Amino acid sequence: MHALLIDWLPAITTLVIFSLLLSIANWALFKRVNTTEHKFPRQLAMLLLSLVSVVALVISLPINESTKAQVLSLIGLLISGLLAFSSTTIFSNLMAGVMMRFTEPFRTGDFVHVQGYFGRVTERGLLDCELQTEDRDLISIPNNMMVNNAIKVVRSSGTITSLSLTLGYDVHHSQIETLLKKAATQVGLEEPFVYVTELGNFAVAYKIGGMLSDVKSLLTTRSNLHKAVLDSLHGAGIEIMSPSVMNQRKIDDSTPVIARPPAKKQRVDNGSAEQMMFDKAEEAEQKEKQQQSLKEQLDELQAELSEADKADKEAIKTKIAKLQTDIDALSSKELKADSQ
Repeated sequence: MHALLIDWLPAITTLVIFSLLLSIANWALFKRVNTTEHKFPRQLAMLLLSLVSVVALVISLPINESTKAQVLSLIGLLISGLLAFSSTTIFSNLMAGVMMRFTEPFRTGDFVHVQGYFGRVTERGLLDCELQTEDRDLISIPNNMMVNNAIKVVRSSGTITSLSLTLGYDVHHSQIETLLKKAATQVGLEEPFVYVTELGNFAVAYKIGGMLSDVKSLLTTRSNLHKAVLDSLHGAGIEIMSPSVMNQRKIDDSTPVIARPPAKKQRVDNGSAEQMMFDKAEEAEQKEKQQQSLKEQLDELQAELSEADKADKEAIKTKIAKLQTDIDALSSKELKADSQ
């Protein structure tokens, strides 16, 4: 019994040491995580550390060298097999996540379209990406799906907002262009443009668009643009109906089909709907920016500390401690939010 214990002592010691090491690493890596974006490298580090622990445990087992080599070869074969079949396994999402970390096709808070899904990115995880849709719901999309399909990302610096409509040949295009540009300007679009996209058999197809700088109000601006086009054309006495449209009721030819504007001017939607729809995405984006700013200030102070005089070091250390406290406070809020 004593001899058996001596033989297994290295394996038991290795198991205890690496168990403690994994526990400490898990506490150190995730206790003070800054943002959900920073979870990915920590999760990857824990995965690699776990693999190292398994290999170390096998090496410490009281078995002969040939058996150890066979076990290690089996582990390597299993890992190789998992990677080989990664297109249909969980490892495909892992490798896709690693690839997206290098290419960075989008960031937290961006609007994205992928495979019919549309929303703002709230989190980029180890295996999937989380989007918040316009219904305020959260949807997780596997990283493999994000890599294997085209992703349309709305640029944070601005995007073109547009709509298409058809009008009859009885109205000159120059008049239409003036009215459509006026509507685009009213909703805050910059450098509006009007294209004639098609000359159909019965109607002319127009496209009105312009640059939207505040992409966070994308949905509201699209709605406001539709409203402004209706008001602008109807206000000028132009029907938004092609000659091919036939009503099932008989009306007099001189009676225009135009909705009467309300006597009281309607209030323009200021984009409050997006704040409710994408609240988590907005919070994640703002928190990431705030934590990144604090981290940059912390790095600057640490650089100053190494070059500062002895009299200034205490003041700099106090500022560093305060910044670190603020970062920890933001991290703790995030952890509480994730647990709810």
